Amino acid sequence: MPLDPQVEAMRAEREANDVPQLYTQTLAEAREADLASIRAAGGEVEPVHHVEDITTDAGLPLRVYRPDLTGPLPTLVYFFGGGWTLGSIDTADGISRKLANAVPCQVITVGYRLAPEHPFPTAVHDCYEAVKWIAAHDSSRLVVGGDSAGANLAAAVTLLARDNNGPAISGQLLVYPNTLYGSDTISMRTGTDPYLFNNTSVNWYWKHYLKDPADGTNPLASPLLAESHANLPPALVITAEYDPLRDEGEYYAEKLHAAGVPTTLSRYDGMVHGFFAMSGILDGGKKAMSEASTWLGRIFTDG
Repeated sequence: MPLDPQVEAMRAEREANDVPQLYTQTLAEAREADLASIRAAGGEVEPVHHVEDITTDAGLPLRVYRPDLTGPLPTLVYFFGGGWTLGSIDTADGISRKLANAVPCQVITVGYRLAPEHPFPTAVHDCYEAVKWIAAHDSSRLVVGGDSAGANLAAAVTLLARDNNGPAISGQLLVYPNTLYGSDTISMRTGTDPYLFNNTSVNWYWKHYLKDPADGTNPLASPLLAESHANLPPALVITAEYDPLRDEGEYYAEKLHAAGVPTTLSRYDGMVHGFFAMSGILDGGKKAMSEASTWLGRIFTDG
């Protein structure tokens, strides 16, 4: 189908204002512009009963969002997107607030270190160590999730948890995940729009993330290449029709399903990469947020 009318309007505005792609800017400029655009598209900041910044014993920053409920709460550990190069805890603030209220559950966002200053596999191990620390301090049911590079990190964390005897993870929320370095899929080849996230964007992020291109064959960078996808936690995989990452995300869902992992694949027609964080301006983003909240509620309740 064609671009969703709301997406088309957003794209037209970018073209009219000749908004530069992030990959044409310095890292400092791109990081600032990325956060500004996410805040602008995320809508009003939802109040949450309790928001607190803490650190792990190793000094890794976390932000905790808790709705107005008593007792131990199920926890979503959320990894922000940004191609492992951009982003921060603030990037996922809007998403975290919405999910904490809607599920309801505790959401903890991880401030993992960024490339190129800290290339692969630093972010993976930061995220895994954070999940282990959270599990040790909170025995309630745990789900990992993220969008884009954050979804890539969530998938990698489930592989590490499976292969290293824990911690126990009840589900994985993967929103338009990167799953394969150097992918040559139809969606990647056709994702060339200069005013949307495109295949040049993808390559720019990978170039910053990987110190050596050979690292792209590591399943912790490319989860699609894992020898086995069995015994991983149930997954919700959300993709967008006009996203270079669409096919590799859907291939990953197929791999999980074939390995016996309960998997829901949900493609949003007419949508583009990043729409999950744009619920303030895109109805598709609101719908995906609602789907994710419902799925999380079911995982936390039924397992």
